[in-house]
Amino acid sequence: MLNGEDPPERPEYVVNIINGLERYNPEAVVNLEAYLQEQCEQKYTDCNANRTLLKLYQLNPDRMKDEVVTNILVKAMTQFPSPQFSLALHLINPSVIAQGELHEAVTKLRTLNSQLEGAQYARFWNTIDGDDLCADLIADISGFEDLIRANIANLIAQAFREVSLSQLESWLGLNTDATTKFVTEGAGWTVGDNGVVTIPKNAENEAKKSEIREDVNIDMFSRVLRRSWEETA
Repeated sequence: MLNGEDPPERPEYVVNIINGLERYNPEAVVNLEAYLQEQCEQKYTDCNANRTLLKLYQLNPDRMKDEVVTNILVKAMTQFPSPQFSLALHLINPSVIAQGELHEAVTKLRTLNSQLEGAQYARFWNTIDGDDLCADLIADISGFEDLIRANIANLIAQAFREVSLSQLESWLGLNTDATTKFVTEGAGWTVGDNGVVTIPKNAENEAKKSEIREDVNIDMFSRVLRRSWEETA
């Protein structure tokens, strides 16, 4: 399960910034930017700390760096399905992203996030593969594509017990061999000779028997009979 709000990797000095008066100190920007760089390199996300950095940018717009803003949004995107991307986006001054290169970058990231949230996975990978700007935006985020694929696989496992390998290729943005390796070694699924991938039973994808019970007492039954008799009388 994703823990991008309060990750165990968070160092003590960041805890002090988030929970104390340091979160209003412009000098904390340097430490939070360095911490973001660490997140990008080590494949974990601290959305709480990153939002604190965005709030400091709001208070100190002269310190804002476009690349840091886009890295925060990309890291938030790796937490889908969750509201983290929207929470970060709403902390960016609209006037700052109204035009210029940052506007173009944020618009592209919003498109990518919308595709993920809308389960348009094939379109997402096509956008990533066919756009140089996208390649630049995710370049600093170590393991970005692997993180996205892991989240997609988790959602698939919640909804399906069986799915075709060809469909998974489209959803994961991989060729046949890479998809087979991903689902067998990474997810622990089984690929059959017929090209159907079997997903182990779990609490989400298991078919559950639904029981509908209605309690009708004698008084209710007698009223129905009496009304029926009155209508025919």
